[in-house]
Amino acid sequence: MDEVRPFFEIEGVSKRFDATQALSDVSLDLIPGEVHGLVGENGAGKSTLIKIMTGIYAPDAGRMLLDDEEYLPHDAARAQLQGVAAIYQEPSIFPDLTVAENIFIGHQDRGRLVNWKTMMSDAGEILRTLDMDTDPSMPAAGLTVAGQQGVEIAKAISLDIRVLIMDEPTAALSAHEVDRLFGQVRRLKDSGVAVLFITHRLDELFVICDRISVFRDGRHISTRGVADVNEDSLVREMVGRDPSEFFARGEHVEGDVVLRVDKLNTVGKFADVSFEVRRGEVLGFAGLVGAGRTDVALALFGIEPADDGTIELEGQMIEVASPEHALAHGIAYLSEDRRNLGLSLNQSVSANITLATLARYTTRLGMVDRGAELTDAEALSERLDIKTPDMDTPVANLSGGNQQKTMLAKWLNAEPRVLILDEPTRGIDVGAKADVHNYIDELARSGIAIIVISSDLPEVLAMSDRIAVMREGRLRAIFTKAEATQERVMESAVGVS
Repeated sequence: MDEVRPFFEIEGVSKRFDATQALSDVSLDLIPGEVHGLVGENGAGKSTLIKIMTGIYAPDAGRMLLDDEEYLPHDAARAQLQGVAAIYQEPSIFPDLTVAENIFIGHQDRGRLVNWKTMMSDAGEILRTLDMDTDPSMPAAGLTVAGQQGVEIAKAISLDIRVLIMDEPTAALSAHEVDRLFGQVRRLKDSGVAVLFITHRLDELFVICDRISVFRDGRHISTRGVADVNEDSLVREMVGRDPSEFFARGEHVEGDVVLRVDKLNTVGKFADVSFEVRRGEVLGFAGLVGAGRTDVALALFGIEPADDGTIELEGQMIEVASPEHALAHGIAYLSEDRRNLGLSLNQSVSANITLATLARYTTRLGMVDRGAELTDAEALSERLDIKTPDMDTPVANLSGGNQQKTMLAKWLNAEPRVLILDEPTRGIDVGAKADVHNYIDELARSGIAIIVISSDLPEVLAMSDRIAVMREGRLRAIFTKAEATQERVMESAVGVS
């Protein structure tokens, strides 16, 4: 029997965003009639690869081949026309259109009349091949997430897709819905479609995949047959970095409990989350994308207040219904999205540093005391070594690392008792990362209770006194520094017993 040739090939593809090398010399191939699993921790490069395959990004180097011909689409629509499509965790259907219209939306030629009867008939036939009893004439708004994904698969079938990328398709599904989805994937496989299946649930790989590839730090680590790997070997390859490469906190004395959270819950986001943070402690939050870590932070800072549960600050029950409430109690939150949520890019460095504490510099006549504002901004800029021509320079003109330091200075100016840092070193260079690690240690030693949310597992292990691991909206484990290893934390994050 002749060996089946790959239909889709990726050869030496690289992609860089500012200081971040998202992909480095990655090669991968997809074979018709095969389900190819792809795993890697946060930041491994999986999402960047999807966007390159579907034409959203262009690679900086390397090439892609589709059926032995050069493949470089300029957008998702052109990728679909060439037979490549992606289905995501949250399907992108049009809720006001019918199921049939969603399935065939990519087929209509502008100016031609639609044969509605034929469309409904053809849609019904495709749905039946997927074992879906959905009425093609019903509005798509009435579908469950599983039903929406089924419609996305039906759309792929109608477009004669040859390569289908499925990005975390089971994240929001029940066990029964996962079984049905796997049945649909097997039908695609039997029809000769090459499926790239991306998941954080390692047990699913052994149910549905033929081969499994591991990415780490933007590099392709391995590709092996499903019979040649197990969950433990995959975890080892996913984490595979040495935490000693990062700044490690030395011995220090922790104080009393500053923040205690009990059974915090936000419907649809996270449930029954309980933990405490002590004065001078760094509590790391680990977990995969979508685990609920940032949602907990948004609740503690009052951006998306929790539905249930209690928050206790230094022994007193508090209500956090808004960021103003949080700041008044001494809780500060450094967002993972500094450009959209953390900084006012067109304003000066000094204005950004004092933005959260502007009332402190406002006189009784409503005027801002620029002298006092500048004095405090300069002191913090010097303390954090912010590289800027002067305090009037727009933050947009600074490097990513100095923007991050400016955002940190803003919250230090608020003199918090609890400081939540969400991905504090994302998108900054190695030197700036080292600076931020040192500042975090310095702040903890000054008595601030710190929560660090990071997708960089070695960073979490190096910086934290304890590590809380979240998975699918629940706090699954809390490890001491002595107990925590990369393998143990990752096993908890992906659900390996």
